[in-house]
Amino acid sequence: MSYRSGRRWTWESSESPGHSAPQFIASKGDSVDSPPMRALVMTETGGPDSLHLGEWPEPELIDGFAKIDVSAAGVGFVDMLITKGEYQIKPPLPFVPGTELVGIRRDTGERVIASSLFGGWAETVLAPLVTTFPIPDSLSDEAAAGFTINYQTAHLALVRRGRLAEGETVLVHGASGGVGVASIQVAKALGAGLVIATGSTEAKRSAALEAGADHAVDSAGDWIAEVKELTGGRGVDVVVDPVGGDMFDGSLRCMAPFGRALVIGFAAGRIPEVKVNRLLLKHLDVIGVNWGGVIPIEPNLAQEAHTDLMKWFEAGLLKPPAGPVFDLEHGVDAVRFFEDRDSIGKPVIRIR
Repeated sequence: MSYRSGRRWTWESSESPGHSAPQFIASKGDSVDSPPMRALVMTETGGPDSLHLGEWPEPELIDGFAKIDVSAAGVGFVDMLITKGEYQIKPPLPFVPGTELVGIRRDTGERVIASSLFGGWAETVLAPLVTTFPIPDSLSDEAAAGFTINYQTAHLALVRRGRLAEGETVLVHGASGGVGVASIQVAKALGAGLVIATGSTEAKRSAALEAGADHAVDSAGDWIAEVKELTGGRGVDVVVDPVGGDMFDGSLRCMAPFGRALVIGFAAGRIPEVKVNRLLLKHLDVIGVNWGGVIPIEPNLAQEAHTDLMKWFEAGLLKPPAGPVFDLEHGVDAVRFFEDRDSIGKPVIRIR
């Protein structure tokens, strides 16, 4: 199967509600005579089975972008939604999904990680220079492929939006997921006094503890009472919430005065509503965190965050987990793996 129509990328901000990820859209351009490359191409929005291994024209370099030969690419929640047509940004079909990757930058020969505008599940991709970052050899392809969005989101959440101070207490929901693991480790790097994780299974709670959480509580049990007990009845200073739904509702009941609830996503499916009298009575903040949406506003923010993240990584404070690896020929299975809500770890597609 091959696709010969050209495609050009543009960058636009989106104000639609949703999950923290690059807010870019793809637009069709004039046909280009580019050599074909292997890619996972999406021909319809019917879930993972809509992906097909085929040929796709190599993208032509445009200003403000880097051309990267992809070694491996991550598979995340946004990617899964995109394959189902459930994400707020819907590129015209056919197109190549994939929003984060690791590879070699063509013009400099540097090994880099990047967040692309889609197109990451292919042998070559264009990525904005502002979301392309050099990495050390000590960061493996398997760990690097899923690093960018998770750790950049955690940094934005806890540093800029959450204003986490040394010694404060942090509650992390969905703690065995990509953003959850990154948030545990970034919180510890910032000097958090106590990090409490929630998880729905013993395996997920064990993964959160392995990532560095001090305690892990059962999200299917009376986790609110446990959080209050662990904090001596005071509650937590910061909540990292990529889950939404009932977990967000419960968070407002176990926060300390002047606490900050960081809204990152709605993996539970329900977008919660806030009774603002609770915010008034306990002086609480509810704060949105959208990493992709902040890049057009402050393009240098991601590069500044990357400096911190690499400093912490090289100091041994960040230990990004490597998920299961699938060859490009079996990339559909990587998306299916992520679709399984009981899975742990971010799957990686090995491109070359």
